[in-house]
Amino acid sequence: MPIPPYKAPKQRRYDVVIVGGAAVGSSVAYWLSTEMGEKISVLVVERDSSYEFSSTALSTSAIRQQYSNPINVTISQFGVEIIRNFADRMGKFFPGEPAPDLGFKEYGYLYCCTPEGVDAAKDRVELQRNLGAHTVFLDPGALKEKFPWVNVEDLGGASWGAEAEGWFDSMGLLTGFRRGARAQGVEYVDNAVTGLGLEGGTVKTVQLSTGEVISCGTLVNAAGPRAQMIAAMAGLSIPVEPRKRHSFVFASATPIPGRMPNVIDLTGTFVRPEGELFLTGNTPENDGPAGYDDFETRHEEFEERLWPSLWHRIPAFDALRIQQSWTGHYEYNTLDHNGIVGFHPEVTNFMFANGFSGHGLQQSPAVGRAVMELIVHGGFRTLDLTPFRYERIPANEPFLEDAVI
Repeated sequence: MPIPPYKAPKQRRYDVVIVGGAAVGSSVAYWLSTEMGEKISVLVVERDSSYEFSSTALSTSAIRQQYSNPINVTISQFGVEIIRNFADRMGKFFPGEPAPDLGFKEYGYLYCCTPEGVDAAKDRVELQRNLGAHTVFLDPGALKEKFPWVNVEDLGGASWGAEAEGWFDSMGLLTGFRRGARAQGVEYVDNAVTGLGLEGGTVKTVQLSTGEVISCGTLVNAAGPRAQMIAAMAGLSIPVEPRKRHSFVFASATPIPGRMPNVIDLTGTFVRPEGELFLTGNTPENDGPAGYDDFETRHEEFEERLWPSLWHRIPAFDALRIQQSWTGHYEYNTLDHNGIVGFHPEVTNFMFANGFSGHGLQQSPAVGRAVMELIVHGGFRTLDLTPFRYERIPANEPFLEDAVI
């Protein structure tokens, strides 16, 4: 995989070194610099500042509140707040030019459920609504009336997020966080971390591929699918690995009338509109760890698995033609598909911000703020992300989320 020429950082010591400068890492940098300004020195080490193969760039860029755990709902609610007001928040960092408009399409998610899954779906809807979400449950009749193009014959109904769910511009979010962080004093460097030096239970130094050894006060692991590679440099282990996710953009001979939400089928296949086209994907067959540089698309996935489920759920999708495809990586937490956020109990200045399993982009605003709070204040001040703590990993105590795509 081609990478840009690497450069050396300007200093030899930083209060905080962040490994990875995509959505999560840049969010951490933005919140740190917003809170502390020039009182803190922050270096972001990004191995490929083109972000060509980053999970952020290759994401399907969506956000939802339809989760089974309250903390995931409230994390998304904060994310929606940031996305809706992003241009206003970031405008001062774009003098003389428009701030990123994230183009938030609040079309919602439509989660299909089986007849046997109705009670559980209704329980999730009640939980979400109690937290302020706008989710509603539609029985088959109401579902057919609202979305007449859906085949409801094998469904018990569906939950629909009528507001504050949808999709947005992932690179606009990253660009805003990065621009804001740099304007507030954060240094970004094109380089790769090749080693960590530990002493007395703390990370003392960070070695870069260009040979420099820099000192740090806190090390933040925001390396996405490469998170375990960085953890191993400190003698640590987390159950995070790259998992491939294929995305396909297709044209349909038959248009879908009205405002179409992001439909999540019983098979796990999702589909949503992209202008006059449609975007679809799923969890691939034989899902397992991928090589860090393996972004090859398995095109058979569309013909063998996606199209049959699309046609079954939406019969109007009987004549489709692929226009584009790509493959990105999830930073997949094999324990429980939820993020790992917090300091390691023994390597006490090693901060995790990893393992979000496809939710990293939508959770990056809240996670970045939470990491800042732990570093600056020693504890959470806004959302309590204690359930994401590292300690659950060695204890083998999964923090389960039922609504995983």
